[in-house]
Amino acid sequence: MDLTPQQLIQFNGSDPSKPIYVAINGRIYDVTAGKSFYGPGGAYAMFAGKDASRALAKMSKNEEDVCPNLDGLSEKEMDVLNDWVKKFEAKYPVVGRVVS
Repeated sequence: MDLTPQQLIQFNGSDPSKPIYVAINGRIYDVTAGKSFYGPGGAYAMFAGKDASRALAKMSKNEEDVCPNLDGLSEKEMDVLNDWVKKFEAKYPVVGRVVS
């Protein structure tokens, strides 16, 4: 399944009848099983319905970091992002990709 960023935002947990998706590096994961974290009011709710690559790499919850842009990240931050990818792959199914 291919989703644009505008379509992805519909899966942010605000509609309980829809799954919750988070994208990393353009790959979309169904994180509905972790809705206590990614659903409304959850510690990582700001990532739901978005590509959170930069924020995860920087270990940031700042709104401006919740984006797919990896420009200027350090090697250490890229390693952190790769660790997040491994965690997501082990825990959540990949359901698609983000397209422009």
